Amino acid sequence: MGVRIALIAALLLAGCENVGLAPNPAGTEAVARGRVAAERLGCGACHVIPGIWPAGTSGPSLANFRNRASIAGRQANRPDRLAEFLLDPAGTAMPRQPMSARDAADIAAFLHSAPQSAHAR
Repeated sequence: MGVRIALIAALLLAGCENVGLAPNPAGTEAVARGRVAAERLGCGACHVIPGIWPAGTSGPSLANFRNRASIAGRQANRPDRLAEFLLDPAGTAMPRQPMSARDAADIAAFLHSAPQSAHAR
């Protein structure tokens, strides 16, 4: 019985991907462009995003987003995957927004930048 449990545990652990939190390799210019893009695209209408007005509540707060393990509970929270999600949030309540790939990458850089206070404006 103990061998069977050990084998099952080994198989389960072998299938796990240690994704961890990805560092944000983006520069300060991309982060600044991301903040501007998030404002221009109206992301704050649905989300609380520190430094962005308004502060909507229909979507989840995005304060300290870089510390989350996943994006919409579906995939590892990495800047590249966040940019992909922003371009195509199919299957979620988030509506598709008219943005370029650069906008998406910059917004991902902004959300993955330094920890943010939910009260910052």
